[in-house]
Amino acid sequence: MSDVEKCAEPSSANAITGSSDFDDNYASASAAAAANVAFPQPSASSHLPPALPSGSRFYPPTVVNDDICLGTRVPSFNPYHPYHEKAPPVASYPPAHFPNTSVMSWVSIGSDGDAATIHSCASGSSSIATGWHMASAPPSSTACAGSSSIAPISTLATLRARSRAGLSVFGAFLALFCTFGLMNSFGTFHAYYSRHQLGHLTPSKISWIGSLQLWVFFFSGGFIGRVFDSYGPTGLMLAGSACYALSMVATAFSMQYLHYMMSQGLFFGLSVGLLFYPSLASVSTHFTKYRATALGIVAAGSSVGGVVYPIILQRLFQSHGFRTGVLICGLASSVACLIAALTVKVAIASPTHVMNGKPKARVQRKLFDLKSITDKRFALLVVGSCFVALGLFTPFFYIVEFAHKLSSKTLEPFNPYYVLAILNAGGIIGRVAPAYLSDTLGHYNLLFPAAFLSGLSCVTLWLCSKSIAVLLGFAAVYGFTSGAFVSLITPCVVQISEGREIGTRIGMLYTVISIPSLVGGPIAGAMLTHERGSYRGMIVFSGATVMLGSLFILVDKFVLDRRVLARV
Repeated sequence: MSDVEKCAEPSSANAITGSSDFDDNYASASAAAAANVAFPQPSASSHLPPALPSGSRFYPPTVVNDDICLGTRVPSFNPYHPYHEKAPPVASYPPAHFPNTSVMSWVSIGSDGDAATIHSCASGSSSIATGWHMASAPPSSTACAGSSSIAPISTLATLRARSRAGLSVFGAFLALFCTFGLMNSFGTFHAYYSRHQLGHLTPSKISWIGSLQLWVFFFSGGFIGRVFDSYGPTGLMLAGSACYALSMVATAFSMQYLHYMMSQGLFFGLSVGLLFYPSLASVSTHFTKYRATALGIVAAGSSVGGVVYPIILQRLFQSHGFRTGVLICGLASSVACLIAALTVKVAIASPTHVMNGKPKARVQRKLFDLKSITDKRFALLVVGSCFVALGLFTPFFYIVEFAHKLSSKTLEPFNPYYVLAILNAGGIIGRVAPAYLSDTLGHYNLLFPAAFLSGLSCVTLWLCSKSIAVLLGFAAVYGFTSGAFVSLITPCVVQISEGREIGTRIGMLYTVISIPSLVGGPIAGAMLTHERGSYRGMIVFSGATVMLGSLFILVDKFVLDRRVLARV
């Protein structure tokens, strides 16, 4: 038999299924190599490199840059985690376990789990060749070398992967449209409550409803992320859809302030978290190079919803009354959430490993990693994000009331709810364009100016708004810059974290910033009451805190790379 023998080309795409016994260690595989057992040759009908001889074991496959590596071991690495695509290279596998192995093989798979291309990587090298390869082990020098004529197994797998990814992006967009889009429209409810059922309360007290939404949404991120790691998105999103419907019905029939706090504050905030986090995490599993772009498109759903909901709600309140209007909106939105729950999928759907024929639960991640706090890069990002969150949502709460007061003062005929719609319309472009550019220019290079310009626009354009035209200009600018910040913060966390830390750190970030998000709106309302209806102090507070937070982010950028023009 010749030393190099061309492999048979696979006839069609086939779902990756392993017949090999999986185990938590690779002692048997190492023993097989040490005993000079030759690797068997693949048959013409094979779709995967063959297993080791009877009695040997492969360590469970590990995802490396969207590939599954056979026979590799990366300790403490969760292949199903949405952010864990950046693992150590194949060459990092300790050679001692396969002492005479020259080539390692793996299968590149599509999002639907089907094999797409088979690769190999020489030990100690980063070179990659397309084809079917086998490792040689003594005494046999037989190896199966790849051929450049071997094309990807099938375009069908690629098409299925792309359709699955596309449906996930669509479903996630729909989920954020209904959840965060309605949350961004709280100013509509705030303005209506202050003139009707809660008119006897101060603006600060009413704003606690919206602040509680934000707090529950942010604080639930860590817990929901852990459940997602174990069970995937579908169950969480179905529960979120049910909670969404319940909160809208309860809000429609609420009569007292406590009722609104529970229905619209607590339950709606929880439904947003149950739909928001699994959507973004699932989409992240489908993309590597253009992840920020994909997440920006998904995040734009919240801005589109923020454009549509204020106008629809205001007209429903006028034509059908508050209760019927909320019920109509809630029913339509709940159906959309259900569609999202059924279309959003992770790239690798299996929730467990298989070990000796039995399911093995996924690795559980810590809710808080105290070691992350000692990482200067992450600590600076968290502190900066806290200051930004303290003032970032103030315009979303109070700009409708501000527009109503300004319209009455200037006698300009104008629907104040349109200001909130324009603010969210600016966020559509702000969530997509900067995210796309950040894949080339660097995430931090755009995160800092997005935050700084958000605060600067408050203390210039909003503070100096003496006409509706200037106020509309502020709404468009602030929507763009604040939307850019929201879409870029997650990629920045990914950039400064190891693969096994990403999920935990994102949960930590959102949990910590839930506190300033909770108190920011009421503080602004208290300042509004203290100054007897003057918005000046509230506007300065909002802009100053956001700009202060941006300075911490700038320092963090220079900690990563002191060069001014570095791509960070």
